[in-house]
Parts: sequence; structure tokens; C-alpha cells
Amino acid sequence: MHHHAYLWTGPKACFDDEALRRPPHPDPPPVGSRPELIERYRQVAAEFGTSGLPPLETAYWLVKPRSLVRGTWDETKEAAAWLGERLAEYAPRFAAEGDRDTARLARLVDAAAERLHAGADVSYGCYLERPSYLILAVVTCSPNRTVPELPCPCA
Repeated sequence: MHHHAYLWTGPKACFDDEALRRPPHPDPPPVGSRPELIERYRQVAAEFGTSGLPPLETAYWLVKPRSLVRGTWDETKEAAAWLGERLAEYAPRFAAEGDRDTARLARLVDAAAERLHAGADVSYGCYLERPSYLILAVVTCSPNRTVPELPCPCA
């Protein structure tokens, strides 16, 4: 088992476009569907696996381009440390003052280490200067507990 890290910052409006954050349904819309539905399906099918936009389900980072992997570790502590470093790096830009509290950030890192050690994924999101949003994710791989059939992006 190992862990891959991901980071995304961008406009909150992009983050809110949930259709582009879901894997496409395995079956396309039936013949005769509304043209806008067919076009939206085509867009999602074309963009989901190639876009850097965070997936709704954390495990689906694994199907995103390998270039989005910010780090890979065998050790849980190292993956959690990366998360802590990123939280500290972005904390001055957090929109809410309470989100910058160092004790709170330390608790998030400790909780992440526990979850990763148990084989779970971790994803944190935070508003930056509006309307920006930050996502930090560490995904357990080989296999992923939630969706074990997902391939390792580094294989």
C-alpha cells in the first residue's frame, strides 16, 4: 500500500460544477435524449479523466493524469507530513481566520495520519481569498479501499 497526494486551487464556481467532478455514467444517454443532455455527457466523458478538477469521490483522483500527483509515499507519516506542510503553506490565505489556527491544523494532520494508516483516503477543502478554493487530497493506492479496481496512476 502507498499514498498519492493531490492539490487543486481554483475558482469556487469551477469546483461547484459537480457534473464535471463525477465519472461519466457507463451508459450514454439513450437515443432520442435531449441534445443538451447528450452534449453534457460527451463533455463529462471527454474531460473527467483528463481534467485537474477534483473528483467528488476522493478515490477517483487515481484516474486523473499522472502529472497531477504531487508526491507518493509508502509511509503514512510522510504523506501526512506533506499534508501538514501544504496546510501551513496555504494557511495565511485561508478566508476564515479560525481555519488558520495552528492547533486545529495539527489536529487535521493527526487525523489524516490515522485515516491513512487505516487505509482510508483524506481530502480537505478550504476557502481561500474569495472566490478561490483549495483541495488537498491523499489517496491510498494498491488497492484503494473504496474503489479497489482503480489503477495506480504510477503503474
